[in-house]
Amino acid sequence: MKMAIKRGVVVGISLILQIMLSLTFLLFLGKYIAIIETFYLIFSILLVLAIIKESKNLSSDLPWIIIILLFPIAGALLYVVIGGNLHRSKILKNINKQIENSRKYLIQDEKIKLEMQENDFDKLKYISNYVGFPVTKNNDLKYYKFGELAYPTMLEELEKAEKFIFLEYFIINKGTMWNSILDVLVKKAKDGVDVRVIYDDMGCIAMLPSNYPKTLESIGIKCIAFNEVKPFLGVIMNNRDHRKMMIIDGRVVFTGGINLSDEYINKTSPHGVWKDNVLKIQGEAVWNFTVMFLSMWNSYRKDDRDYYKFKYNFLKQELVNGYIVPYGESPLDDEIVGENVYLNIINQAKKYLYIYTPYLIIDTDMLNALTLASKRGVEVCIIVPGIPDKKIVYDLTSSYFEQLIKYGVKIYKYKPGFVHSKVFLSDDKIATVGTINMDYRSLYLHFECGVYMQDVNIIKDIKKDFEEAINLSHLVTKKEASPKLLKGLWQAILRLFAPLM
Repeated sequence: MKMAIKRGVVVGISLILQIMLSLTFLLFLGKYIAIIETFYLIFSILLVLAIIKESKNLSSDLPWIIIILLFPIAGALLYVVIGGNLHRSKILKNINKQIENSRKYLIQDEKIKLEMQENDFDKLKYISNYVGFPVTKNNDLKYYKFGELAYPTMLEELEKAEKFIFLEYFIINKGTMWNSILDVLVKKAKDGVDVRVIYDDMGCIAMLPSNYPKTLESIGIKCIAFNEVKPFLGVIMNNRDHRKMMIIDGRVVFTGGINLSDEYINKTSPHGVWKDNVLKIQGEAVWNFTVMFLSMWNSYRKDDRDYYKFKYNFLKQELVNGYIVPYGESPLDDEIVGENVYLNIINQAKKYLYIYTPYLIIDTDMLNALTLASKRGVEVCIIVPGIPDKKIVYDLTSSYFEQLIKYGVKIYKYKPGFVHSKVFLSDDKIATVGTINMDYRSLYLHFECGVYMQDVNIIKDIKKDFEEAINLSHLVTKKEASPKLLKGLWQAILRLFAPLM
């Protein structure tokens, strides 16, 4: 905690100094203030027009437009510093370049491509043909409905590592989970295994010291802190690495909602029972994750000229199990992959649609798709936390209940605690498990990953998990979802700034 406070104080002082410098500059040029204001007014109007023209989703950009028009000087400066990070950040440019370079490693099997064409698998074709992640069949899957159920298996697989271990997580926090994993990593690094760790600097700001990469490097573990928070150079926090993946020898990967911290395996209980999940994949689909990790890693360090040396050769054809395609989401392109995958599932659901999400902060496209599905007779059930982790964000999530329930969508609050899973399930046939929340940050700003599955054997396990969770949840009534005047006003204000939360 002291460490987090110390880093927070430094960042705060940096912001205060930048504001003071800006005010001093304006005072010094006081006699020109009218000219400056006119300039910024014209600049802000042009900036707003540029935002509208280039917008991928106007709902997410609306708060910026309002702020810039209301406060031309401060709003324009804020947008240029924070909103314009995508165009100025050297590391983000490097990531985009590496993503483009990595496409040569993501090759769709021709036999599966023909099967997709013959069977008219639209959702699979979108991810494969347009997004560029190959669909695979030769896989073995296991779904864990809680993090603590997967944790022992994760340790067992780490112990089996012979060539490399790649970890990429939003949060790493010292405690039982991370300390036990770190013990294995240290031992494996000493044995010559290539061990690499990527964690998000902002995600770990309250948990790890700023020099933690050097600490890990000193014990043989290569480490990168993604998008470091650097005081006095501008606090650029919008684009974070929210992905979760543990790749071992290219033969097995663990992904899903959990980070490497004790609450994710219910060793600690800050918000009651932590309802999360892990997906274990062994087979051809692991390659998609390996390429995603190497693309991120080589954006910082140009260590690998040939990714194929990390590809595992799977010979056991008996692993064939439906269609599986791991996919990545990047804020650096014009494609909103995470939302499009969700919308495709919603729009093509026929009987039922079950959703886990910790946050329900959605744009008009998502809201309309959910209500339209319900109107055409689909049973739409959304499970959200019963115990929130952030009060303001939960108030914002609750603001959507009334509109959804009005048109037949069922909202369930998970009474035992906090839901952190990000899962869609439809018609005993389709599912996606990953890191993508139903909020603006995950859908538009963060680097994310997910696994789209069709006709796989674990669909029944995912459905059973939903049914068990629904039995432990409270169905929100229309009366409960209708806010009183003051709360409704508060929620309306929160909605206005939802894309910035």
